[in-house]
Amino acid sequence: MISSRTEFYAGLKAIAPILLGVVPFALITGIAAVEAKLPTGLAIASSIIIFAGASQLAATQLIRENGAFVVIILTVLIINLRFAMYSVSLAPHFKKLASSWKGLLAYLLTDQAYAVSIIRYNEIPQYPAKQWFYLGAAFGLWVTWQTGTIVGVLVGAQIPANWSLDFAIPLTFIAVTVPAIKTRRALIVAMVSVFIAVVAAGLPYNLGLIVAGLVGVFTGVILEAV
Repeated sequence: MISSRTEFYAGLKAIAPILLGVVPFALITGIAAVEAKLPTGLAIASSIIIFAGASQLAATQLIRENGAFVVIILTVLIINLRFAMYSVSLAPHFKKLASSWKGLLAYLLTDQAYAVSIIRYNEIPQYPAKQWFYLGAAFGLWVTWQTGTIVGVLVGAQIPANWSLDFAIPLTFIAVTVPAIKTRRALIVAMVSVFIAVVAAGLPYNLGLIVAGLVGVFTGVILEAV
């Protein structure tokens, strides 16, 4: 029988390689908050509350540019729309859990935790303690993200600019995407998404990634229907 502890550590193990790319991403987010003139306490608190790197970066960029409050909120909502798609995909696996469990797992939802968990669930469709695998992966990422963000807020100004930490952001998403490409349909969806992401790279506030994700979803739906 699979125990909750075994699954928790399995989730930690699955997410561990990805965390190397998450650290510089978190540092960049912390540095961006400082550059936006956010107070130290608010910068750290916002990372804990929002816990969504792409939208945090977009929000701090808008704040730095004195963007309107409504624009900031709408931008964050648009960027985070992908989590609704993730939630729909994960819902069947967690439907029997208590509301408290669902609330915790929803708060911890990220691209990386979703990716490693859904791969696991597709490989082993039916087994107990599924939530513990997800929790292990999500908790490992949460601790890494918050630690990296705090370090970025506190000592970000001392990090040399020539380190090019932003290069780690696409590497992080590549690391969670490639293992999921196991069929011809998945490969086509990935190629279409990458093409759109490159074409839409010039869109502000990382919206190109969102457009690419939506196009990828529609491509998958069309291929499923054919």
